[in-house]
Amino acid sequence: MGHRVSHQVVADLLHQLGYSPQANRKTKEGLSHPDRNAQFEHLNGKVKRYLARKEPVISVDTKKKELIGDFKNGGRELRPQGDPEKVRAHDLLIPELGRANPYGIYDIGRNTGWVSVGVDHDTAAFAVESIRRWWRSMGRKVYPQAGRLPITADSGGSDGSRVRLWKLELQELADETGLRIGVCRFPPGTSKWNKIEHRLFSFITQNWRGKPLISLEVIINLIATTTTTTGLKVHSELDTQIYPQGIKVSDKELALIKLRRDKFHGDWNYEIHPRQVKP
Repeated sequence: MGHRVSHQVVADLLHQLGYSPQANRKTKEGLSHPDRNAQFEHLNGKVKRYLARKEPVISVDTKKKELIGDFKNGGRELRPQGDPEKVRAHDLLIPELGRANPYGIYDIGRNTGWVSVGVDHDTAAFAVESIRRWWRSMGRKVYPQAGRLPITADSGGSDGSRVRLWKLELQELADETGLRIGVCRFPPGTSKWNKIEHRLFSFITQNWRGKPLISLEVIINLIATTTTTTGLKVHSELDTQIYPQGIKVSDKELALIKLRRDKFHGDWNYEIHPRQVKP
């Protein structure tokens, strides 16, 4: 209307009208799959049955990749007043240090976690190798009579529903262990409901808040010292193997996988059986 006014007057008027600075909030779920609820019920029913039989049930996923070095890490840490931890101003990769790729396995029944910290690519081979290491070091000791290994996972990433190499690597694991390896997936867009997210990864993030992840040793120690009041225990190990990207699995190799799909959404729910039963 032609009146000259300062920014402070505008701010005061907006405040009187009930406005305040606010951040974005993630509340919109977007379009959901028509079988979303049915899949939740299918997955939940399976997990309850396996836990009742004292079978191992694990939740798996890749945690966010982390730059290694004196970079800013979210959160606050107690320090002398006026003496904050000094870190780099820019988050640029330090080639000689690289990135850490944490892949986690959470044992739902025993409230224990295993995290493999990789230094190469996050691939299906890395994911299954992490499960293999968990089974050899922890799983088979506490489940000596297990005949199955049910896995809950989300729909994307290195262990995603469309990744052929994931199924091939699980077949090799089934052949080695003699276990029938089952997979139940959360519907697309619902990965936050996977137990590992809010029973393991969230507490690791809390444990290292405000602490620069200056080395692989620091990352592994911070993961391994994560505990909760409900008794969570976590083991972490470094995986220095190389996992090449772009490995193709042919139709012939895929056909040799002993895959048994559920009647309900066989793309999300299936078992991979050993090709030879071990004595």
